[in-house]
Amino acid sequence: MNVKEFITNELNGWGKYERIVFPLEIILIICISFIIGDSKIALISAICGIMYTIFAGKGKISCYAFGLTGTMCYAYIAFQNHLYGNLFLYMLYYFPMQILGIFKWKKHLKKESNEIIKTKLKNKERLIFFAVTFAVSLSAALILKTTGGATPFMDAFSTVFSIAGLILTIKRCIEQWYVWILVNGISAIMWIQAYINGSNCLATVIMWLTYFILAFYFLYCWKKEVK
Repeated sequence: MNVKEFITNELNGWGKYERIVFPLEIILIICISFIIGDSKIALISAICGIMYTIFAGKGKISCYAFGLTGTMCYAYIAFQNHLYGNLFLYMLYYFPMQILGIFKWKKHLKKESNEIIKTKLKNKERLIFFAVTFAVSLSAALILKTTGGATPFMDAFSTVFSIAGLILTIKRCIEQWYVWILVNGISAIMWIQAYINGSNCLATVIMWLTYFILAFYFLYCWKKEVK
């Protein structure tokens, strides 16, 4: 497959409303960012992050190109705001795992649409997965509390559940969207607090709120396909 065919496949399969709403979200963030003089790296991170979520939600493997770029930008922003859990998560886990995701997704693409085949966990697997994730989150929060992090409990839970969410994403499991709803909600609160405290990161706040809404939308879409 050449580059032209790959791009054509990635742009196929989008609904009428998706073709309108998704670009408008990107344009809105760009406009708000320039109006308030937001950090340019925060803007790039926000755009790449939203593009990653949209393309991942559609099951398009090109999502990882946006994910890798956004990962580097977001790690830098997290460092500036002393969110060390998020910093370590993005540099030491998200970056290599997204590269792994490319190879994993390539093995499970539908020929007709070039989108991934969606799956779901068994009930027992789901119970164990979420119980372990919660226990690890609580332990991480107690550790981060000793490092002087700005918001140790929210930082820890968003970090650990993000790790769990990315595992589910690579495995193509619908349960990832329940995780992302939780992670995006916590992260939105965390960055709103950072913005209130003087951080120049409104684009990042909008990014997480957009993630939160998109997670509900793609949960609905994946439920229809998995059934």
